[in-house]
Amino acid sequence: MRDLGAGFGHLLKGQRWVARHGKSYGFGLVPGLITLVLYVAALVSLALWGTDFVAWATPFADDWSSPWSGLFRGFLTAVLFALALLLAVLTFTAVTLLIGQPFYESLSERVDRDVSPDGTAPESNLPLLRELWISGRDSLRVLVRAVLWGVLLFALGFIPVVGQTVVPVVGFFVTGFFLTEELTSVALQRRGVELRDRLALLRSRKTLVWGYGTPLAVSFLVPFVAVFLMPGAVAGATLLARELLGEEVRDGDSADPAVSSGPAPTH
Repeated sequence: MRDLGAGFGHLLKGQRWVARHGKSYGFGLVPGLITLVLYVAALVSLALWGTDFVAWATPFADDWSSPWSGLFRGFLTAVLFALALLLAVLTFTAVTLLIGQPFYESLSERVDRDVSPDGTAPESNLPLLRELWISGRDSLRVLVRAVLWGVLLFALGFIPVVGQTVVPVVGFFVTGFFLTEELTSVALQRRGVELRDRLALLRSRKTLVWGYGTPLAVSFLVPFVAVFLMPGAVAGATLLARELLGEEVRDGDSADPAVSSGPAPTH
């Protein structure tokens, strides 16, 4: 339970950090706004032409008697839109981070320098195109895992009672874990931590990760909220990454530096 509170604390600290650094906050809003426009356009298109697409994809239902054809296609249209919304939630962070790699890299470095006792930040020293390639490749791998979980949970949602109570809660925890992986990847990739090591590191402190990512996953369901929370989420994920790696932190909210006990992975 202590880790749950600590994870949520990092989320709040990240939001407070960007609130104290207005320029960094405004800088970090740009990628989220770009991604939001793209996602809204895609979802509006699906809402307008989803029914036509389902009708085109199910020609065998043309000869069905009324009302079965309409009910069947209406159900498929609803399922298609629900899956699109789930996919949007699961992928919004990854796409925003990919679009905003230079923005969030700079923001994460500023946080590192601000909280580091010696005022320095780890640097990857990789060319931008190489960083984009690694980020895109790793995001795709994580997305495949997230989609598999999403399809499984969607199917379990049809189980009476359990599907309407337990499954949604589990879904938020799963989404929170993958959100945290994507957000901490900015700081961890800069430190040379590979995807496999990142996932192992996060699994070793699941409660901490859930405390950070689950409230964020819930808040991201509210339209437009993700855009405005993203800069603070990246800042908080940088603080979380430092704790996971056991790096010393000069916390601006307290006088004494804190040292996390989490071991750094070997790679």
